[in-house]
Amino acid sequence: MADGLPSCRIVIPARFASTRYPGKPLARLRGADGTGRTLIERSWLAARAAAPDLPVTVATDDRRIVEEVERFGGTAVMTPPECRNGTERCAAVLADLANPEEVIINLQGDAPLTPVDVVRQLHAAMRDPAIEVATPAVAATAETQAHLRQDRQAGRVGGTTAVFDRAGRALYFSKEVLPFVPANAQADTPVYLHLGVYAYRREALLRYAACEPEALELSEGLEQLRFLAYGTPVRVVVCPAPAGTMAELNNPEDVPVIEAELRRRGWN
Repeated sequence: MADGLPSCRIVIPARFASTRYPGKPLARLRGADGTGRTLIERSWLAARAAAPDLPVTVATDDRRIVEEVERFGGTAVMTPPECRNGTERCAAVLADLANPEEVIINLQGDAPLTPVDVVRQLHAAMRDPAIEVATPAVAATAETQAHLRQDRQAGRVGGTTAVFDRAGRALYFSKEVLPFVPANAQADTPVYLHLGVYAYRREALLRYAACEPEALELSEGLEQLRFLAYGTPVRVVVCPAPAGTMAELNNPEDVPVIEAELRRRGWN
């Protein structure tokens, strides 16, 4: 491309079945003016706001989601039910493209509040041809760190943390709060909250899909660990902490939290 950015497509994986919230892509969320839109439409709108010039495809396992996407004018493809996570679903989309783009951005289908700048920063990072996979993280405030630890003490998963080296290469991702910070620590210890958005080089995505899940990925329930386990480096792009909440729709109880943020942002 003329501006040095590689060709890119945004893919929104959307699975109908969910243990915690079955059918959540079709759950309706009311905006600032009371307009109800499905989660998948709001995720599609987030993608269009972030990158109006990029093609967007919803990758799903259910015809009902395809029908909803077509209703609001989006593009959706059916992917095999055997896809085990969103990354595999993104890889499956490549088979449906006559001329697949060089980079695929995975924008989670349950995160309609993803800041537009995060998507843009990931695309910009892929100007560097040495980067095969990129994903964002933000510095966790003291308040956020305390919230993460409270969740873990209560047996809940409150988020994923990222640990990376001085060059930004990921060392590990965990649902535990890493690194460990002693209670009496005097200096600020950096804790980075991982945001579940990814940019993949096409070849790295295909290699991922050809590999079997491994123990750390299965134990943590974090799909990105497969890249590290098989030797594909992941670049962590540190982004400014967004204003407001970054809540995802994981449980029915998350609906009012997201609706409140939609009202705060003035999104209809």
